[in-house]
Amino acid sequence: MVNFTVEEIRGLMDNPINIRNMSVIAHVDHGKSTLTDSLVQRAGIISAKNAGSARFTDTRPDEQERGVTIKSTAISLYGRLVDDEDLKDIPVKTTKNDFLVNLIDSPGHVDFSSEVTAALRVTDGALVVVDTVEGVCVQTETVLRQALSERIKPVVIINKVDRALLELQVSQEDLYQNFSRVIESVNVVIATYFDKVLGDVQVGPEKGTIAFGSGLHGWAFTLRQFATKYAKKFGVDKNKMMDRLWGDNFFNPKTKKWVKVGGDGMERAFNQFCLDPIFRIFDCVMNFKKDQIPTLLEKLDIKLVAEEKDLEGKALLKVVMRKFLPAADALMEMMILHLPSPATAQKYRMETLYEGPPDDESAIGIRDCDPKGPLMLYVSKMVPTSDKGRFYAFGRVFSGTAKSGLKVRIQGPNYIPGQKTDLFVKSIQRTILMMGKYTEPIEDVPAGNILGLVGVDQFLLKSGTLTTSETAHNMKVMKFSVSPVVRRSVEVKNASDLPKLVEGLKRLSKSDPCVLTYISESGEHVVAGAGELHLEICLKDLEEDHAGVPLRISDPVVQYRESVGA
Repeated sequence: MVNFTVEEIRGLMDNPINIRNMSVIAHVDHGKSTLTDSLVQRAGIISAKNAGSARFTDTRPDEQERGVTIKSTAISLYGRLVDDEDLKDIPVKTTKNDFLVNLIDSPGHVDFSSEVTAALRVTDGALVVVDTVEGVCVQTETVLRQALSERIKPVVIINKVDRALLELQVSQEDLYQNFSRVIESVNVVIATYFDKVLGDVQVGPEKGTIAFGSGLHGWAFTLRQFATKYAKKFGVDKNKMMDRLWGDNFFNPKTKKWVKVGGDGMERAFNQFCLDPIFRIFDCVMNFKKDQIPTLLEKLDIKLVAEEKDLEGKALLKVVMRKFLPAADALMEMMILHLPSPATAQKYRMETLYEGPPDDESAIGIRDCDPKGPLMLYVSKMVPTSDKGRFYAFGRVFSGTAKSGLKVRIQGPNYIPGQKTDLFVKSIQRTILMMGKYTEPIEDVPAGNILGLVGVDQFLLKSGTLTTSETAHNMKVMKFSVSPVVRRSVEVKNASDLPKLVEGLKRLSKSDPCVLTYISESGEHVVAGAGELHLEICLKDLEEDHAGVPLRISDPVVQYRESVGA
């Protein structure tokens, strides 16, 4: 896979059926950034040996140090299906096997859940990452709930399978039962939020909406991949094989028939056909059975280059598993086949996104994802630039085409149609493409794509709507699942720095969707955040970046209301 140019991406943008906008969501430390690495590596942006440890989407130095994602980061990738035949399985017919995947890696920590909301608003699908060992946690449930209320379709990857094999040494049947439990708990959350318009979005391995893998080692598989391998080998139908590979299906080698009840010597199909090859590789490599490795690799059709043959232990395991089941293939296939394109998703998301009447020109433009309609662009957050005090507006074009130099109406959250409050008419200076910590200039961006804008940051506080239609209403304001409750007061050490602090506080409140800054009754400058970690990072940004002056900061205070007396 070669590095692709902005021209190629621009070419893909015109075909909304082949675009996938998705965010990666999960509980903290379940491996989102690590998994994203596999996809980034497939696009040729980082090298294979760094994938899993580079965490390309953790762009800030404090994210790399703490190992926690703080801001959601967007990146555009080129993807294609391994086999052109697979195009038939996409619900909306398409003939081209070239896809543009706009991927947003979001934080998992509860303090930053406002970043997740901002990421979900501009995407149509979500990759939910769940840890095999820990299962579905609190934050998994929260982000999944947020996604479903925005009408976003989920697919799941069960991550850290290598931990279950290496640390816990589980048997194949235990692992199958463990997977079933995790899938069941995800589906319980999904079932609670059944939405007629979205339809049944419950996930299942036999549907192809669940992958299993390890982000750290860079491998993953879906049942579809194994079904394809066996369909070729045994000459059976791929879809029939896929149904058999999950649930209570056992293959009787004596009679060569499938049965529903396991007897002596019969193994569950999932264990026998999917887990067995993986367990064998782990066993041979980790127990240093050097004589068996070459025959095993030959059977699985894996070729090692000269320098890889000397590796052993985990290093060899990583290389072999990556060649046998590359994570990027499994994830790309799952996203392309099962997540909706903007053309499909905007039909049913329009009513949850747009405040105005469902039949005005803007609503119809959003519904049809029409690049020739009136411009409707939602800015979900501001991203600080390297140039101090300036921000990129990060958002998505829902209708029309955003161009450099285009004159637009910038409508803040308090805008009321027909009035002039919270309204500016200005032109967009430049449109850019967000690629992790880098940005690429691009001339124009049609409906259904994610972009960055330069030159509108002075007129918007945190989020807002950009449009060319005079009758357009706003896009609905995002609902955050956390609110700023922890407060700290801030003062400057040298009185002469006060104007810088005031300016810095303005910039800080712009850069984070969930931070609140105000002056209290006693005249102190107060910063409020969603939690201590969130506040700590905001104040560090304020001191080092936005204000750039030494500060005195009070201890955190949480306000109590209506407490019960004895």
